[in-house]
Amino acid sequence: MGNRDIIVIGGSSGATAPLKTILGALPPDLPAAVFIVLHIPARSIGILSTVASAAGSLPVHQAADGMRIEPGNIYLALPDHHLIITQGHIRLGRGPRENMARPAIDPLFRSAAAAYGSRVIGVILSGLLNDGASGLEAVKRCGGVAIVQDPADAIADEMPRSALEAVTVDLSVPSARIGDVLSDLAREAAGPSVPIPPDIRLEVDIAAGERVDSEVVRGFAEPAALTCPACGGVLSSVKGSKPLRFRCQVGHSYTSDILAKEQESAVDEALRVALRVIEERAELVSRMAEDGRRSGRRVVAEMYEGRAIEYRQYADTLRRAVLQSMEPLGSKLDEGGQLPEE
Repeated sequence: MGNRDIIVIGGSSGATAPLKTILGALPPDLPAAVFIVLHIPARSIGILSTVASAAGSLPVHQAADGMRIEPGNIYLALPDHHLIITQGHIRLGRGPRENMARPAIDPLFRSAAAAYGSRVIGVILSGLLNDGASGLEAVKRCGGVAIVQDPADAIADEMPRSALEAVTVDLSVPSARIGDVLSDLAREAAGPSVPIPPDIRLEVDIAAGERVDSEVVRGFAEPAALTCPACGGVLSSVKGSKPLRFRCQVGHSYTSDILAKEQESAVDEALRVALRVIEERAELVSRMAEDGRRSGRRVVAEMYEGRAIEYRQYADTLRRAVLQSMEPLGSKLDEGGQLPEE
């Protein structure tokens, strides 16, 4: 059966500091391999050198396709490639982005769960929205261990909180304790193996870049009356997913929170374009009214003046809508968590 020898770690905003703390606490004889995906611009901040300096005596590698997995080594995702784990080796995937990211946390966690089952320990760190919750749920479904940074300890607590809502985790502790916890868990025998759900394997294949079409997506999702922000294709709701997720026929994937965020941006942009057009229309008919007055066409001038007033009223309504669309949804809820009645 073996020990828990695969550790996967995912984080986003505010995750660098806790990650350094965790890696610094790992012993040089750690009997597990560590895999890391951070949803941050890796090239721009020198994350490889940052991780290497924090890892002490554990070797740190930029993941490469076909690289052999060895215990006591740390593997960092390559920018613009999903980090995928297979039995004994690393695979780099150029499949569609998940939650607007590649590399994404969820494909790493799912691939580890599919390849190693109960031998996997998944860790979610600080970050915004709910990246990683679906992947951590896959780890649990396959018999692995789920650990979440205590939200009170996180700079950005949304990812840890979302993971706690979606998954029955084994531990939620401050980052200062996670390294010691991992060291202990890695020396324990893994739990009994469980069957790997087919949908997890399918989604790993998608991240790896395998062929995706409506028939493949129908295997684990049902069409929804929604469109993909990335390609405009039809989105399907992933069956039984925690948290609620969607995939399009190209393979782009979104949690409901991130999809809502993308839609919010699109709505805001559309409202601003409409506002600009109506304001320009109001300006044009105002000038036409003035021209009518100068030329002695009183009836025409009055008609255009009325139109200008009407368009400015429309513009005021749209301007209020734009300002309201910029407010976070949570700020619009009443004490009972409901939207107030108009």
